[in-house]
Amino acid sequence: MAQHGYDTGRLNLPFVGHCTFAKQPICTDLAKIDADVAVLGVPFDMGTQYRAGARFGPRGIREASTLFCFGHAGAYDHEDDVVYLPTEKVRMVDAGDVDMVHTDTMTCHRNTEAAVRQILKAGAMPLCLGGDHAIHAPVIAAFSEEKPVHIVHFDAHLDFVDERHGVRYGHGNPLRRASEMAHVQGMTQLGIRNVSSSNREDYEAARRAGSAILSVRDVRRLGTAGTLAKIPAGKRYYVTIDIDGFDPSIAPGTGTPSHGGFLYYEVLEILQGLARQGDVVGIDLVEVAPHYDPTGITCFLAAQILMNFLGFIFQARHERRVSA
Repeated sequence: MAQHGYDTGRLNLPFVGHCTFAKQPICTDLAKIDADVAVLGVPFDMGTQYRAGARFGPRGIREASTLFCFGHAGAYDHEDDVVYLPTEKVRMVDAGDVDMVHTDTMTCHRNTEAAVRQILKAGAMPLCLGGDHAIHAPVIAAFSEEKPVHIVHFDAHLDFVDERHGVRYGHGNPLRRASEMAHVQGMTQLGIRNVSSSNREDYEAARRAGSAILSVRDVRRLGTAGTLAKIPAGKRYYVTIDIDGFDPSIAPGTGTPSHGGFLYYEVLEILQGLARQGDVVGIDLVEVAPHYDPTGITCFLAAQILMNFLGFIFQARHERRVSA
């Protein structure tokens, strides 16, 4: 295990240097990725039905992530007695942003899908920073040549609208589009609550497609273990996190806030359990709109949850290799 080297070389404090995700090296030539994780910004917010601004989410999350970059040798968690993300064992790169063509949704989605396909071809796990939730559809489409996945979805909204006025690829549609893909074999949707983006027919369609839907209150009644028991074990998980799944008291920087949401540890403990009971193969985190949050806590929340989740994923993979 590498030792922290604060007494030698650059101190590299969070406010020094370039704002790549977790201050990791840049690799914008996707054909040359050689890493375990490739972080990809998808600054698309033309799918929104209310407040735009999530196009600035990737920049905001990257800047906040510099606080959690750990720099020299990983991050020690005293509760778990584990050093997460040791630099000699987990390699990350920041792959930059997908090119966006303003007002052209389908070109943006094609560019996104193509970029994620290249990351997967390189053998890296894609971690996509949105952008609004519309980006999930092209990202999950890129997994079509991979083994099947089970989607775990954190959100206030079901996002299972089929079509409205010809719109099929906005931020209210992505889980419906995902359910139509042969490589998506089930989904669990957590945090869905209150007045939502979908009507009764959409909920019925989601259940017919094999979705298990749990509200925040359902999750609290079940607890972490009970919630995890509702998610099929031993699967390849793709996790999509809409920041409005969290309560706006801790995540105000989003376009469609919905009170009654999750608190930090409610989500974190489920993510840790997922990493242990299956293999997480892809992540997107969406709907961070920094301009609605002058304090910056929404970006810090997004960065912190992602850094911890990555730590859990690779620690669980390490433990499975050791016990095999």
